[in-house]
Amino acid sequence: MSTPSLSALPIRRLTPRDLTACADLSENRGWPREEHKWGLLLSAGTGYGIDDPEGGLMSACVVTEYGPHERPDLAAIGMMLVAERHARKGIGRRLMQQVVTEAAATPLTLHATPYGRPLYEELGFKTTGRAEMLRGRFSPSGPAPTVATRPATAEDLQAILRLDSEVFGSDRTHMITRLPAFADQLRVAEDGDGLIGFAAAWPNMDTHVVGPLIARDTEIAKALVASLAAHTDRPLRTDIDVRHEELLSWLKLQGLESWSFNAVMTYGIPELPGDWTRRFAPLTVAAG
Repeated sequence: MSTPSLSALPIRRLTPRDLTACADLSENRGWPREEHKWGLLLSAGTGYGIDDPEGGLMSACVVTEYGPHERPDLAAIGMMLVAERHARKGIGRRLMQQVVTEAAATPLTLHATPYGRPLYEELGFKTTGRAEMLRGRFSPSGPAPTVATRPATAEDLQAILRLDSEVFGSDRTHMITRLPAFADQLRVAEDGDGLIGFAAAWPNMDTHVVGPLIARDTEIAKALVASLAAHTDRPLRTDIDVRHEELLSWLKLQGLESWSFNAVMTYGIPELPGDWTRRFAPLTVAAG
C-alpha cells in the first residue's frame, strides 16, 4: 500500500479529544507538553491539524477569534508546530496558508520565534512589536509597590470584562470568563472609580505564567505581579511588551531573567488594536 504524499493529507479541525496528541507534538519538538494550556486553546479556539499516517499529529496550530462571533475583528494564531521528522517539507506553510485563507478579511496576529518568522514574512505578516520572555524566582528587592490588590471575586467579572475589552481592543469574553477556572490566581487593583488593573497566574509545567497583565500604569502592574508572586512557590514566567522598559527593569531586579524574544506580527492591520500602554503581558503568546 503506497503512502499518500504529504500535500494530499487533509487538514482537519482539532477538538479537545486531540489534547494528548497536541501535547505529544509539543514534546516531539522539544517544547514542554503544556497540556493545561492546550486544553484552554482547544476549548476557546479552533485547532487545525494534519494527521500523521504513522500515528499522532504531523502538524497543528490553534486560532482564537475575538470580537463578534459572526464577524470577528481579530484572530490570534498560536502553537504552530510540525513534527521533527516532517520539518522543512512545506507542511507548516500549507497549514498557515489554510488558516490565512479561512480567516478571509479577519485581521491576524501571532508571536513568532526567530525560527518561524521567515515563513510568516513570506505569507505577508509584518513585525509590529516585540515581547521579551522573563523567567525566574521572584525575590523582592527595593521598595515594595504600595498599590493594594486583592483576589478577584465573581462580582468583579463584569468590570474585568469591560476593562479587558477597552485595553485589548476587542471582546474576548469567551477567553476571560475561563480565567477563574484556568488560573490558580486572579487578582485585581481598584481605586474609588473602579477597577484599574487585573492579572492572573496560571500553571505551566513547573512555573506560574503571569498573564494577562493589564494595569493603568507601571506601579499598578508591579503591585499585581508582586501580589501574585507572594502567593506561589513556583518560578514566574511572563512575556512583556518591550516598550514597558520600566517594568522589565524592575522585574529583572526582582530576580527574573531574560529568556528569549518574540516578534509580534500582524496580517491585515498595521498594528494591534487597543491601548498598549495598559497592556503589559498577554494571557499567553499563543492567544494574545
